[in-house]
Amino acid sequence: MSNPAFKFDHVHIISETPRASAEWYVRMFGATIAADTMARGAPQIFVELGGMTILIRGRRPGEDPGKTPPVRQYDDFSSHNTWGTDHFGFLYAGDLTEFCAELRAKGVHFPVELKRGVGGSLLCYVAAPDGVSIELMQC
Repeated sequence: MSNPAFKFDHVHIISETPRASAEWYVRMFGATIAADTMARGAPQIFVELGGMTILIRGRRPGEDPGKTPPVRQYDDFSSHNTWGTDHFGFLYAGDLTEFCAELRAKGVHFPVELKRGVGGSLLCYVAAPDGVSIELMQC
């Protein structure tokens, strides 16, 4: 049994352009900006989407973040091919094919096009700002 003392809180993204990144989530996914603050010398923006918080912050004094490599396609899977977080995902309660067409019309890039996953669910990967990959799965 999972430990009930834990509850998921947020994903934390370091961004060169935190305001623009936050606005991307608002435009593309209908997210909301819950707070726009400063912390430790950098902008820190709290974006809410699907009951989850995406915390997007800028570069802090002394930091020199590197770029995340793009998603790379392999025979039957895709990966950033680096250690650590590869992507995060959202279940989409709607017509994912139609939603992806809307995203594509807004200029969104899909490193993994719509396909059936291992369990048979329709899924795709979206290239978000800052080298972030987001999996969308139809539920």
